Amino acid sequence: MKTFIPGKDAALEESIERFQNKLKDLGFNIEEASWLNPVPNVWSVHIRDVDAPMNFTNGKGATKKAALASALGEYFERLSTNYFYADYYLDEAIANSEFVHYPNEKWFPVDLEENLPPEGILDERLTQFYDPTLELLGTDLIDLQSSNMKRGICCLPFERQSDKETVYIPMNIIGNLYVSNGMSAGNTRTEARTQGLSEVFERAIKNRIIAERISLPEIPSHVVERFPGIKASIDTLEAEGFPIYCYDASLGGKYPVICVVLLNPTNSTCFASFGAHPRFEVAFERTVTELLQGRGLKDLDVFPEPSFDNEEVSDHHNLETHFIDSSGLISWDLFKADADYEFVDWNFSGTSEEEFNHLLALLHEEGTDAYIADYDHLGVDCCRIIVPGWSEIYPVEELIEANNNVAMELRETLLALPKVEWEAEQYAEMFHILEEEGFDDFNRLYEIVGLVPQAGNAWQTLRIGELKCLLALAGGDLELALEHANWCVDYNVSTYSAERARFFRCLVASLKLALDEERDPAQFKPAFERMFGEETVAAAWGSIEGTVRFHGLTAGDLSMTQFPAHQKLLASYHKLQAAKKAHAQK
Repeated sequence: MKTFIPGKDAALEESIERFQNKLKDLGFNIEEASWLNPVPNVWSVHIRDVDAPMNFTNGKGATKKAALASALGEYFERLSTNYFYADYYLDEAIANSEFVHYPNEKWFPVDLEENLPPEGILDERLTQFYDPTLELLGTDLIDLQSSNMKRGICCLPFERQSDKETVYIPMNIIGNLYVSNGMSAGNTRTEARTQGLSEVFERAIKNRIIAERISLPEIPSHVVERFPGIKASIDTLEAEGFPIYCYDASLGGKYPVICVVLLNPTNSTCFASFGAHPRFEVAFERTVTELLQGRGLKDLDVFPEPSFDNEEVSDHHNLETHFIDSSGLISWDLFKADADYEFVDWNFSGTSEEEFNHLLALLHEEGTDAYIADYDHLGVDCCRIIVPGWSEIYPVEELIEANNNVAMELRETLLALPKVEWEAEQYAEMFHILEEEGFDDFNRLYEIVGLVPQAGNAWQTLRIGELKCLLALAGGDLELALEHANWCVDYNVSTYSAERARFFRCLVASLKLALDEERDPAQFKPAFERMFGEETVAAAWGSIEGTVRFHGLTAGDLSMTQFPAHQKLLASYHKLQAAKKAHAQK
């Protein structure tokens, strides 16, 4: 028996079988790690690569098959667009290989004397959009994954939809601003494109509604009753004590967006879910299933209370939080009895091609354009869609103010710190560099250098504030080390393993003792060893004396071979690179 659902160009059974077989043929070992079915007609599943568990996706749907097809589709989407690898340095060998991202990538040299973006990348609209103040430098566009300054700026080809011209967009811009927004997989190219554009509309309109504190019209009960499966899910949630609001978020029938809000009277909090698709039913169902994706009923007490603080609600950090896990603030204004728009019983259904063309026409009416890269090298139609001014998750200013390649030239040195033999002045200089670069003490070092840390390893919890402590220790500045050791205990100790937490508590006490001229440390060593353990005291006192440096950290280099978890990621990427190469040679 074949199961067809609206918005899909193939039966669920066909999609699941095809996706599973292709992943297997490509060498990816995927397992269904967990399932949830908290209310009727709402399923979600978490799948992951057994060999590289940092690569995972979540799927949702009204049935178990729909959720699995969704998760597998998202897995292909993230493989095809390289999203699984977007936050990581791919090692020196890949950075110098035939291609880093795709066989059709194009490299543009950086003129270090002029240090300006070279000609041939972007187009007039995009150049003005990404660099309105003419401050963007060529070095700002080196991608994190290769960090290959000598090779230059890696750009990917996108098709500009208004005239079908090819435009080259730097990988660095894609990775810094768009994250996973506008990516999709489908049974056909137009199905993938329709879903990708729907996602762009969903997030752009969601941000507009939240930031502008728009009050939405409720979907009338007789309309909800047209969809008995959705109604059953909502009725169950309400019976469990969670009042539900169903809103038409189309802003007067213009955009294909739905909003569903769950209230939790137990702690006075709420959670807003949004969904989009040209078909009203599909958008509605996606919004309800998104509400509980990866969540059981016991997981609905972690959201904030509605707010009357307009600035806090509209702040871009709040909107980013909504993208990450939907736990951002929403305004009480959303619930006003007098809505800002009338309800419209909209529906823009048609073939997937007609639905895509409708969404594209909406963008063109808004005076913007879509840039699309289609990918089928894994045997599944996928795409990444960029809509300037609509699909950014992070503001354009971050290309200058918070670029993900900011530590590119420091990576080799930072990885090697645990094994270098420097003079005290050199450690002080590195401390000064971290200060000058403006890194926040809370920044995780593995994120800055693009490393996959091993679970439970000291690299996993190493933040800039802790690194400053270790640098001050290595340089013999005990007062500065104590200042940052206190920071570690006050602000970072909750992330540490028990062993690491004990080391820093011991270090704080030991530094205070070492700085106390009236006390003899030898008199306290037996008590310290009983309190913290002999090994911990040896590590802390050795750090103070200079015989131990960067306790607990493994030294690395640009091969990344010293980091097992990172090697698992790279092994996964090599499988993907082989598939791209084989496809390009056909």
